[in-house]
Amino acid sequence: MMSPKTLREQVRHHKNQAIQNYFHQRIYRHESPYQIWGRSQPLRVLLILGHMRSGSSLLTHILNHNPGILGYGETHITYESAEDFKQLMARVYWRCNEFKRLSDLQHLRMTHQYVLDKILHNKLLVDESLLIHPQVSIIFLIREPVGSLASLQKLKPYLPDQERFGYYKNRLIKLGDYAEFVNDREKTLWVTYEQLLNQTQPVLSCFQKFLGTKAEFSEQYKLLKTTGKRWVGDSNEKIKTGKIVRHSKTPNHSLSNDIEAEANAIYQDTYQRLQKFCSPSILSS
Repeated sequence: MMSPKTLREQVRHHKNQAIQNYFHQRIYRHESPYQIWGRSQPLRVLLILGHMRSGSSLLTHILNHNPGILGYGETHITYESAEDFKQLMARVYWRCNEFKRLSDLQHLRMTHQYVLDKILHNKLLVDESLLIHPQVSIIFLIREPVGSLASLQKLKPYLPDQERFGYYKNRLIKLGDYAEFVNDREKTLWVTYEQLLNQTQPVLSCFQKFLGTKAEFSEQYKLLKTTGKRWVGDSNEKIKTGKIVRHSKTPNHSLSNDIEAEANAIYQDTYQRLQKFCSPSILSS
């Protein structure tokens, strides 16, 4: 005779399979990479293009708290064609939602304006022309080098300084290349981590204007079932507070003079390129 525990596990398995099949059918039934069966409007794609330790987990939570946006962090999808946006939709709708109570069935409506992914590595965007697709919007996020590399050192202490710097350098150069390639202020917005922390309200107001959401953005956010999970985003305790945590602590990490000088130069060059080709999140001085 089947035990109650085994019966519950089987029921849970069949429920999860039915929900995944539901999302799959609605998403893949339409040929367009942005259309979902049963929706009159296409679902837009919002990409955060940043680098590791840029504050992208914080930005993801702030954006996702808005009812018009759904995402959970890094999906690690390799984008080779527009069809991969279907994979993004299926993964996001399944991983973001809980289905434990009858009231959770409201998540089956799929009424969001945007699905969100954050991309932090050059290799994941194989077809860069996807950035200029009409249903794609982009937020570029960068952070100054000392804080970025100090945080990266804590995350990956086993890597030599030159390797961590090499990632930061190559990623910032690529972000500037992406911005120049798209060259469309209607599709792209750029923000720094420092602006997000210290000029929060102007930045949040700009998000609403740029994305055209009905609801405003807030510096407080809900935790996700993926919050703090490895391979998804930041596992630091600060992300679990549900709000922006500001601190003035100086990063405990020193860079060699050569690395610091080159890193600052690359950061300033990327800053200028984003300023030239993208809409700013605040009015620059």
